[in-house]
Amino acid sequence: MLLDVKDLTKHYRVSRGGLLGAKATLKAVDGVSFSIAEGETLGLVGESGSGKSTIGQMLLLLTPHTSGSVHFEKQDLHALQKNYRAKLMGKIQAVFQDPYDCLNPKMRVGDIVAEPLRNLARLDAAEIDRQVAAVIEKVGLRPSDLRKFPHQFSGGQRQRIGIARAISVKPRFIVLDEPVSALDVSVQAQVINLLKDIQREDGVAYLFISHNLAVVEHLSHRIAILYLGRIVEVLHSENLNAQAAHPYTLSLIDAIPVPDPERVRTDLSLKGEIPSAMDLPRGCSFQGRCAYAQERCRQQTPALEDLGAGHLVACHFHRLTQSG
Repeated sequence: MLLDVKDLTKHYRVSRGGLLGAKATLKAVDGVSFSIAEGETLGLVGESGSGKSTIGQMLLLLTPHTSGSVHFEKQDLHALQKNYRAKLMGKIQAVFQDPYDCLNPKMRVGDIVAEPLRNLARLDAAEIDRQVAAVIEKVGLRPSDLRKFPHQFSGGQRQRIGIARAISVKPRFIVLDEPVSALDVSVQAQVINLLKDIQREDGVAYLFISHNLAVVEHLSHRIAILYLGRIVEVLHSENLNAQAAHPYTLSLIDAIPVPDPERVRTDLSLKGEIPSAMDLPRGCSFQGRCAYAQERCRQQTPALEDLGAGHLVACHFHRLTQSG
């Protein structure tokens, strides 16, 4: 495997209120494990506050982890010396949600795209210019755009610039953190198709982080469903509708808008409020919003069960959901 994440956690000690308020542990990410193969896309889906962006930040070493391990190319990123870690991190890049906030407004596009090459590659100026021109055309922009500033582009074009910067150093793995959520639907499709083309040509692997299950399904090979810092289901995207077994996954599928007036919706729409990550209920954290919850769910936290063919689910009563 290119990337192997084991029991990754991120806990914060926070005050419950007031200067002398008691401290509590906020479990932003609580024992997450997954792997990504070369050239594969794993979609990571969850509501706001589920911990998905925190996972991406820990993989990029932008946020320190509390415990667990991240192995990239069979090397533990957190255990490496800083100089070698920086070298290895050149193979890991990122594309973030807001393309404008992630581009220096005072830099021309050519310098933005060239910056990773200047920092990570031992190339002369002429070779850097050649590679920058090639990568800017690869993402569908013109060589003349290299002389412009970010404010002169649309949101979709700015995201293409961010993608060009990420792929300029030929990474093996890219964290895509909500890369299309700030774009119009038509532009989203263009950017997703671009990412698929890049993966097909270069063999790069992606972690695609999003709250939009429909978008993730279109780009990903496998999908991991995250709820309150824990993965509750993992399955192949092609099997999403037929094999989804966790009530939370089924609720997300049911919420996908489909232009079919005759479509019959299930009674699995999400109810109630998301529990606080500082005060999670005993047992299954989804119990208060689940149509299938029983006493066992309130007493025992379900572990991820292997259903075969790479399908994992953490639900005591997943057979009830599959039987209808």
